Amino acid sequence: MPFEITRVDVWAGEIEDRPGALAEKFETLQRAGANLDFAIVRPSRGLPGTGVLFVAPLLGPQQIKTAEEIKLRQAMTMHVLRIAGPDRPGQGAGIARVLAEAGLNISGMSAAAIEERCLFYLRFETEADVKRAAQVLAAKLG
Repeated sequence: MPFEITRVDVWAGEIEDRPGALAEKFETLQRAGANLDFAIVRPSRGLPGTGVLFVAPLLGPQQIKTAEEIKLRQAMTMHVLRIAGPDRPGQGAGIARVLAEAGLNISGMSAAAIEERCLFYLRFETEADVKRAAQVLAAKLG
C-alpha cells in the first residue's frame, strides 16, 4: 500500500460555541458533497463564545462556494502537506526525522491512525517548504 503525498488547502472560519453549530457547518458541507478527512475546532483567543473551525479537503466549485457561504475561507497562511498510507509503529517519528534531516521545520501537525492506515496533515512556513517536503518524503516513503 503506497503513500499518498499531496498538497492540500485548509479552510477555516469562525464558529459559534453552542450546541448544534458544528453539526450545521458539517451538514451544509456534506450537502455540497464534501467528504472531510480533517476537521479541528479550537477556541478563539479573545472572543468568548466563538471558536475556529479548520476543515479539508474541499474540492470543486460547489464545495468551495458552499464553504464561502458559511463563512469559511481558504487559510492562505497555512501551507499544508497531506500524507496518507500504511500505519506502523514509529511512523510519525520516521517522517519527522526525514524532514528534520532535510532541514525542514514542521510548524504544525495533526495525525491519526485508524486500523492499518495513518493520516498526517503537516503545516510548513512556506509553499516552497511544502514542495520540498513532498519531494523528500516521496523519495523516502515511495
